[in-house]
Amino acid sequence: MFEGGISFNSNSDKAVRYIALLGTPIFVGYNFLIFFGIAHSSNYAGNFACLLISALWLVVGAYHFFAPIRSQFDMLGRLVLYHALALATIVFITGFLEPFASSITLLFLASNVYFGRKALAISVGSVLLAAIIDSIVRYPSDHMIIINNALGTGAILVLGLAMVGIIIAQETRRQALVQSQAGERLQYDRILTIINNLSDATFSTDDKGNILMYNAACLNLLDTNEDLKGVNIDGLFNLTNADKSTVKLFDILSKASKTVRRDDIRHTYSDGEEIRLEMTYAPIKSTYSRRKKGQIQAGFILIVRDVTKQKSLEEERDEFISVVSHELRTPITIVEGTLSNLQVMVNMPKKLEETVLKGSLSTAHDQVLYLAKMVNDLSTLSRAERGVADAGEDINVEELMHKLHKEYEKNASARKLHLNLDLGTKLGTIHVSRLYVEELLQNFITNAIKYTNEGSITVSAKAKSGKVHFAVKDSGVGISRGDQQKIFAKFYRSEDYRVRETNGTGLGLYVSAKLAHKIGTQINVTSRLNHGSTFSFNLPQNDK
Repeated sequence: MFEGGISFNSNSDKAVRYIALLGTPIFVGYNFLIFFGIAHSSNYAGNFACLLISALWLVVGAYHFFAPIRSQFDMLGRLVLYHALALATIVFITGFLEPFASSITLLFLASNVYFGRKALAISVGSVLLAAIIDSIVRYPSDHMIIINNALGTGAILVLGLAMVGIIIAQETRRQALVQSQAGERLQYDRILTIINNLSDATFSTDDKGNILMYNAACLNLLDTNEDLKGVNIDGLFNLTNADKSTVKLFDILSKASKTVRRDDIRHTYSDGEEIRLEMTYAPIKSTYSRRKKGQIQAGFILIVRDVTKQKSLEEERDEFISVVSHELRTPITIVEGTLSNLQVMVNMPKKLEETVLKGSLSTAHDQVLYLAKMVNDLSTLSRAERGVADAGEDINVEELMHKLHKEYEKNASARKLHLNLDLGTKLGTIHVSRLYVEELLQNFITNAIKYTNEGSITVSAKAKSGKVHFAVKDSGVGISRGDQQKIFAKFYRSEDYRVRETNGTGLGLYVSAKLAHKIGTQINVTSRLNHGSTFSFNLPQNDK
């Protein structure tokens, strides 16, 4: 319950001062009505007392209006003055039974508001004391004074205490409302803090789909800086489903009776870019409604996440697994069949020709090498995807090129090819993952050796404009213009018979593209059928 005290603000102070300003002329005016004989009172003590009390009313009223309350002691002094003037007016001019005597109830209210119940009790006691003293003094000359004062005082006390009780009840309700609003605001701030710390876009709407609350992730998802509060949820999204049919977001929200999750929705931005969305939404039910005898719909909560990359990776993974299982089936079947035939041949009583055995062993060996190559490519791809060994280090370009030349010179000589090394000056160093750049160049060199039947292969490194230009050029079969657009796709192999007659997994250039992306470069290809191919890329030199 409101206990009073000097906790008023500037607005309440101003209101009290204006009330005092208006009340002063009312008291003074009634005094002058009696002074001029227009109104009558049995308590009238003479013109001097009337003029003096009226003058004091004017002085105190003007002071109270123009001088703001500065302290509790200041307010106490003012209340004492007003009590003294009000009681003096009643005792010496109007009497307790006159209508204007009830105006003293305002002092009851002020005492309770500013100083609490003890001050209210003192204020009431002062009125009772004044009435008793007035009755005792005037009784010899007016035997009805006791009854009149009792009736007037009783009316004043009933009216005053009723007013105070009403104000206290209203103040109690107001304080309860303020506390409830503060608690509600605290809960709102807590919820808002939680929502703003979520990485997923989160919306809260009313039952019409108008946004009540949202977090910063919503602005990022929608690529906007505009205030979304009050905007209808349908106006923010341009949605389609898997069948490319238009979807109205509020329609699917309004049909939900429980929490629903779906990831088949696509949103298209104004520039045409399309993303995949995962939506989790649920209706918000209010508390039990007596009028409707049950819960009522209060809105919706919607959580939205961009899963474009995730879905793309899942689809790519599924496709990859499907293709790998298909590609592995053929060599495994060949190896299994060849080894089974060899087992039968070895157990035959008649000795088989050596060429037959060698042929079967050679076929099995080739397929095992094919499987080993695929496993190696898959291992390299896995390391690149997981970021294994992607830390950069300073690499001396000249030493790296000499190492690769020495490593593959024998392989080239075995196919009667010349492996040339062409190095420029001032190659310096590069800062990159050694594993990735070596595997990238190795893929180019092994492909060049594999698809070159005669002539030469040139591995080069040239410094230009702060970059090192790496290239592997061969005089092999070349690549058609149509195939050049597809060679970096996984498991792609050209239909050219000269390519088909060599073993290959179709993963080499796909892995190369992944490695190039990891080290921040791009592979360039120039090729003509029957005139060879050149694969190249650039890497920045270290600052000197």
